[in-house]
Amino acid sequence: MTAVFGAEAATAPGAPVPSGPVVVDRQDPRYAELVRGDNHRFVGQPDRVVLVRSAQQAAEALRGALATGSRVAVRSGGHCPEAFVAGSDVRVVIDLSLMTDVSYDPRMNAVAIEAGATVGHVYKSLYRNWGVTLPAGVCTAVGMGGHITGGGYGPLSRLHGLVADHLYAVEVVHVDRTGTVRTQVATREPDDPNRDLWWAHTGGGGGNFGIVTRFWTRSKETTGTDPAGLLPRAPGALRIAMANWSWDQCDPAAFARITGNFMDWHAEHSAHGTPFAGLFASLWVRHRTGGGLTLFAQHVDDDPEAEAKLSGFLRAVNAGSGTEPFVLRKHLPWLTGSRFMGQADSGPVMGARLKTKAAYLRTAYSEEQLATLHRWFTKEDYFGRESLMMLNGYGGAINAVGPAETSSAQRDSVIKAAYSAAWDDPAEDERHLAWLRGLYEELFADTGGVPAPGPRTDGSYINYPDTDLADPARNTSGAPWHDLYYRDNYPALQRVKETWDPLEVFRHALSVRLPSTSAAPATEGS
Repeated sequence: MTAVFGAEAATAPGAPVPSGPVVVDRQDPRYAELVRGDNHRFVGQPDRVVLVRSAQQAAEALRGALATGSRVAVRSGGHCPEAFVAGSDVRVVIDLSLMTDVSYDPRMNAVAIEAGATVGHVYKSLYRNWGVTLPAGVCTAVGMGGHITGGGYGPLSRLHGLVADHLYAVEVVHVDRTGTVRTQVATREPDDPNRDLWWAHTGGGGGNFGIVTRFWTRSKETTGTDPAGLLPRAPGALRIAMANWSWDQCDPAAFARITGNFMDWHAEHSAHGTPFAGLFASLWVRHRTGGGLTLFAQHVDDDPEAEAKLSGFLRAVNAGSGTEPFVLRKHLPWLTGSRFMGQADSGPVMGARLKTKAAYLRTAYSEEQLATLHRWFTKEDYFGRESLMMLNGYGGAINAVGPAETSSAQRDSVIKAAYSAAWDDPAEDERHLAWLRGLYEELFADTGGVPAPGPRTDGSYINYPDTDLADPARNTSGAPWHDLYYRDNYPALQRVKETWDPLEVFRHALSVRLPSTSAAPATEGS
């Protein structure tokens, strides 16, 4: 198959000519909705939001912004937890949410996905058209524009790797050194002269190099031209379990046993080639004012030992805890089951104010860390109904890829952890931020208050961005924020930045910097 190395990507043959963009200014009643993302702590004040329908329209909107010297930001699904799009100096938001097509492109022999499509829409389109899927996440409203560019992972990643591991090509609207707006397609083909641009979008994060308007997906080892054979086959069904422990059951010893068992199991069963790759689990620990411990686990039903493996896993997690959790078991068709633990159109609170942190874990928590967690999640002087830690199973096929093969560098972790707080009242901002920061910084006190790369941890996930990592008062590890996110891949990402966005048109608080500029980000959005 000969790749298409075009400077300008054309609309697929026979496709209808799209209508014009939608321009929403401050007087438009839609404005208030379109300047808010999922995190209502940050509300933008741009002059206009331009909802585009094609790469050509994105390029025209970008030219218009540059002509007036207006700062630009790009949005796909609006789930960024920091103020990357809602910054006070952003004057034009280019919104991709109308670009939702998912279709087979015979020129690329790949499935094309427009950047505004949500995870849920992509699941349905891939499955109902061809019976295939991608190992994407459980929050169905997340836009693919940000999800893929940060690497993207989900319940099938232990079996099939990251979403970015199935990325064949990208279409990017960018600005060259002369200030000219151009549209470039870059593929993973070894002889593609623009392959570095593809590589940067396999984990380098969104909003760094240009406006990604379209992705083409095709797994590496596929052959033929039938789209039903170009991506992983969706499971026929899922065997699902949910187990719940109340805080009344979880004294420090029981909590440490359950959480430690969960982590130890993953440390033992997350190498590439594990026979347990079809099993994914996520342990949710809520503050005592919002619940207890909830374990979500699933196993693809294609494996004849799925039921036995899932049952064995549940026993292993609860072993020695002295408790009897409430357990719910289900056997569901794949598309229905894929939504079992997910979120829909927003975060955990409608109109939520959010703060999120993350960590890649190479080993289980120490006894001291488990004690720290129990203390913070049972604090009696804090009300955190939606304050949460999620320990997500990782590894498997993810760890079969070298750290430099894609820009997703963390390839030997066993758990990806997320820590978050969500609340409604702006007057409570400092209370919830203080709780989350205190927990995180004490949890990783031995490594400077952050999960610095080392034997036990391997940095953080750019799709859960946290500007605190760039604050030297909060990150005392000596590891700069970009090492936490990109490890040894950061210099290469800087070279891509220099080639494709040399004027730094696309920037935010944690964006890749040019080699000649400071690595210190803006402070807005903490």
